[in-house]
Formats: sequence, C-alpha cells, structure tokens
Amino acid sequence: MDFRNRVFLAPLTKGGNLPFRRLCLKHGCVVTMGEMAYAYQVVKKSRSELALLRKHDDETCFGAQIAAMRIDDAVKAGAEAVDRGASWVDLNCGCPIHDIIKRRMGATLLRKPRKLARLVAGMVEGLSVPVTVKIRLGWSEDEQNASEVARVCEEAGAQAVFVHGRTKDQRYSRAADWDAIGQIASERTIPVIGNGDLLTWYEVKDRWQQSGVASVMLGRGALIKPWIFREITEQKAWEPTAKERLGVYHDFSVKLKEHFRDDEKGRERTMRFLPWHLDFFCRYRPFSDEKWVASAKEHPLMQTRMPSEEGLSLLEQLLRDPRKEVHARIAELLWDAADVDEAEASALALAAEMPPEAGAAGEIATAHG
Repeated sequence: MDFRNRVFLAPLTKGGNLPFRRLCLKHGCVVTMGEMAYAYQVVKKSRSELALLRKHDDETCFGAQIAAMRIDDAVKAGAEAVDRGASWVDLNCGCPIHDIIKRRMGATLLRKPRKLARLVAGMVEGLSVPVTVKIRLGWSEDEQNASEVARVCEEAGAQAVFVHGRTKDQRYSRAADWDAIGQIASERTIPVIGNGDLLTWYEVKDRWQQSGVASVMLGRGALIKPWIFREITEQKAWEPTAKERLGVYHDFSVKLKEHFRDDEKGRERTMRFLPWHLDFFCRYRPFSDEKWVASAKEHPLMQTRMPSEEGLSLLEQLLRDPRKEVHARIAELLWDAADVDEAEASALALAAEMPPEAGAAGEIATAHG
C-alpha cells in the first residue's frame, strides 16, 4: 500500500456505505475507506458492525477503520477486516461524537498519547497489513497536541497519519487549519495525509501544494459532489445540469437497491440512507474555476455562504431544496423510477406540488454536518 500521491475517500459514518463508495468509484475515486466500526462489537460478531468491514469487488484499494481502546480488540477486529480484503487498517483517533467519547475511544485518545502509542504498536505487531491513524489537531483550541500524537504514532510503527485540520471541540465550526497540517507533515518521515474543507479540484491542488502533505482525503466534499474525484484527475470542473445530477442520484439509488435488494425491506433500508445523502447533495453549487479560484485561496468554499440566485429551473430549485420532507419525497421517486427520464418527470411533478419556500433554494452554507 502506497500512501503517497493518493486521493482518499474518508471513512464517513453512515455516508460511507458500500453503495456510495461504488458511486465514488464510478466518478474517479480509486482509494476508498469503510465506515468506522467499533472493534469490541466486531469481536462479538455483531452482524451490523461486521457489515461495515465489507468491501465491493470493485474496491481494489480499500482501508477499514476501527475505533478501539484495547489492543486485543483492535487486533482481532483488524484481522476480521484483513480477512475481508482490507489493504490496511486505520485506527480512529478523532471522532468527536458522544458515544465514542464516553467509551474512551476516538478523540479521547488524543489526550492519552502513551496509551495510543501502545495501542498502535500492538496493532502493528498483530496485523499483517499496514496500520494508520486518523487524528484531529487536538481536543480543543487550547489543547492542541497533534504534533506529539503524530510523532508517537510514527514511533509506534504507524505507516501513515491522516490529519483533520480541526480540533474535537471545533467540529466543523472553523475552517480547517492547513498551516497546522503542513507543520505536522514537515515534522514526520511517514506520509501525512491532509483532510478538511476540500470542495473543488483547485482547492485540492492549492492545499496539497501549500502544505506539502503526501496525499489528501475528502469527506464532505465527496458527499456533496461525488464526481469531485473526476475533477481532481482532469484538473477541471464538471458542472452538471440539474438533470445530469438527477441522473447521478438515480444511479446511486440503483446501487442502493442492488445492495439492499429490490423489495419492501430493501426499500425501507434505502430510505434510512438516501434522504440523508440528499441533505448533502442539495448543497451543491457550481464554483466555476475562473470566478472562484482567488476567493478559495482566502477562505474555503466549503465554509462560504452562497447568495440567492434568480431564474433557476423548477428541477434545479427542487434539487437545491434543503427541506427534509422534500428529500424524503425525492428519495421515493428515485427508488420508483425506471430511468432518469422517468425520475425527471416525477421530480417536476413534485416541484409543482411542493414549491420551494421563500429562500429555500437560495442561500446555503455547505459547512454544517
């Protein structure tokens, strides 16, 4: 596994499901990661947790991520991932959600570098594939120790470190600090992969060059526009029409149907995911290269509030609508449609039935979530 000069799809809780990873693969993604799995649940053979370690045959470069606090659990869970085809195993050391914190995993390990070092060393010794660690800059703005954490991870045998350029407490309230990521990259001999606020190909290029990281990782940028991998490869923006985007979303619904099966139970399971994804899809806005490159250098577009636009088509307004009830209806019509033309006809009927509320398809900040 080569961790340099790669573009990684981040391990996205709920969002990084297997059908979504397949969608990203279709649009140029090469290196994928599964959703974070609780190691102790994997050891208990939890079916739902083991499912998070499953990869598709098309995923030829797949990493599994686990959350753990005990070496034994981490090694056993990592071995399960390797048995299912993982090319490497990543230890989550940055997740800020309450359930992870109360179990003393995820970002909690940022406060315990020595414990983290023992955990990483145990995984390195016990697993047959490379071990990596995903971290944040620290616990809080006043408690940033990512340089120390990255150092102990390297000394313990980790082959790469992923750095999300925010603290646990910041969540997504601040722009990612790529200067801090670059500082860590300059201090380490193992690859450091930067993560945070990457929404366009030119932002990827700029942050990559500016920071000197070995590779980059995309999370919310991929959730908003799964074709971002294609843009990075081609070094130019793809600004799909509303119908073209609807086609992408319909293709995703087909992949969900293939994964969960085309029956009522499959429909029910799909509806747990597709409306959630539409909450990210609706945030897409075209950021033309010539218009936004300079602005993106000053402030990430992921954190930029876009002004309202006039004269949008009905379909465009519908796809930009942030209302959850609209997302649920779009998800249903995507599931029912045989093809994109049928999906378009149903979407236009829905747009007439549920016209956008004042400003509903206007201003939007892509940063939340």
